Amino acid sequence: MKNNVLVAGGGIGGLACALALGRAGVPVTVLEQAPAFGEIGAGIQLGPNAMRVLSDWGVADALHEHASFPDELRVRSAKDGQLLGHMRLGASALAHYGHPYASVHRADLHRVLLSALLAGAPASLSLNARIASFESQADGVSLRLEAGQALQGEALIGCDGLWSRVRTGLLGPEPPRLTGHLAYRGMIPADRLPRALATNTVNAWLGPRMHVVHYPIRQGRWFNVVAVVQGRAGQGHAGSDPRQWSQDALTDDLLRAMGPLGADLQGLIDAVPSWTLWSLHDRPPMTGPHEHAQGRVALLGDAAHPLRPYLAQGAAMALEDAWTLGQLIDRHQHPVDWSSVFQRFARSRWQRNARVQAQSLRNGRIFHARGLVRWGRDTAMNLLGEKLMDNPWLYGGPPLPAE
Repeated sequence: MKNNVLVAGGGIGGLACALALGRAGVPVTVLEQAPAFGEIGAGIQLGPNAMRVLSDWGVADALHEHASFPDELRVRSAKDGQLLGHMRLGASALAHYGHPYASVHRADLHRVLLSALLAGAPASLSLNARIASFESQADGVSLRLEAGQALQGEALIGCDGLWSRVRTGLLGPEPPRLTGHLAYRGMIPADRLPRALATNTVNAWLGPRMHVVHYPIRQGRWFNVVAVVQGRAGQGHAGSDPRQWSQDALTDDLLRAMGPLGADLQGLIDAVPSWTLWSLHDRPPMTGPHEHAQGRVALLGDAAHPLRPYLAQGAAMALEDAWTLGQLIDRHQHPVDWSSVFQRFARSRWQRNARVQAQSLRNGRIFHARGLVRWGRDTAMNLLGEKLMDNPWLYGGPPLPAE
């Protein structure tokens, strides 16, 4: 078997995995099914736990050139703009957790990781490399691509996202579940926003069966906007392929799904020049370490534990997964006992990832609440504020690997 690890997927999770292993001296082959390396989508939020990982890898400074660092999280009513609660970020997050809270464009984070990988990690990158099948043996993994090439490696790590082929080969063909939630995404230059909305804050607007989030990216020059509504898959211009990340969408469809809005939020929605639509899928929270790894095959990020975007931790959990793997590599152990490493990795990660999955589900129900639940949510936010919204168990991570 070749002395390398095969990493399926060249997105944020795959590059993070390759970088973490490369820093530990492990040669890696990254297999990306697309014809070019890059990221689609728009903005993401990176809590102090994610920034701690990037700092440990020495790439946080490079990301600072592209990121924004919001001063505050504000939660507001979608109907009338009333402030429901807030949480300090900025200097407060830095003082409390030792690392900042950042918001970035996905493509900027991807470029930073790719540059770091190319700068010195022992990695080779292959494009148009779509996995057809693999077989795990006692001394390695054999893999075949759709184009016919056969590859061998000491281990295989599936970082190939929600519709992971590695997951299918490891755990069976159970597809992701359709959530009934639709995410409309857009970006807007800061100078096209109403002045009251172009602030260095993360704003979350909550309404019945919907919510909107907007925050600065690219050092405040742009704002990312995500509106999530509950509705029928295939609404508007969405195609029939649920695996498609970005599909053209109509503003009128979004406005009909959202219902009456306050003037500020209406102004924000009207200012977005165009929308893309993403039909949200997920999986139930993990139930055990077997869902993370078996033998010489492991799953990382969305391939193992896809999240609804209601805790802003999808990218962070992939980064934490990769960091944990890197921590488990003993530079003095040759060859690496991958089955043992993956077993420790799975024990270390599955419960935390399951908790984040469960919290994301819960947040979605709270964000979209109606009736008495909505009243209780608003009252609790008003009374408890930061104590309710802060997550020390989360932002203080990632935890060190389990023994």
